[in-house]
Amino acid sequence: MKAAASATPDTPLPIPSGKEYYERSLTVALLRARESTMRRFKRYADAQDLTLPQWRVLRALADGVPLDAGTLCQRCVILPPSLTRILRALAERGLILQVPCTDARRHMVTLTEPGKALFDELVIQSEDSRRQIDCAFGEDKMQTLLDLLNELREITEALPDPD
Repeated sequence: MKAAASATPDTPLPIPSGKEYYERSLTVALLRARESTMRRFKRYADAQDLTLPQWRVLRALADGVPLDAGTLCQRCVILPPSLTRILRALAERGLILQVPCTDARRHMVTLTEPGKALFDELVIQSEDSRRQIDCAFGEDKMQTLLDLLNELREITEALPDPD
């Protein structure tokens, strides 16, 4: 890999293979970190018969401000067809409620009291897991990681479309 260090902008770095590829791949590292982190929280959602995407929707609505489907898709990183199913399931459980909107094309929802209570319970239950991760990783490192991940997202979103 020493030759790779002398690569210029005109000559791409060689593509690693085998174990090195998986250990140094950005996409694989992000997926592994996500999976190992989410595994610590999934049990709380499972205990309440929620999926993790449903929990993300409850979290997005927890501020008490009604949100439209487009905003929820963006904030929760959920595709529209999946969000439709999630909203239906949460509404059937009485956790969210559609609210009137002046624009008939927008589907606005808010948490109900049982939805807010469930969210609050999940936060309390999962707080120890969040705190353990922060302590083990380091609160300063966690803040730096979050800043860097947000910066990476902003930069990659600003890059030209690869098509």
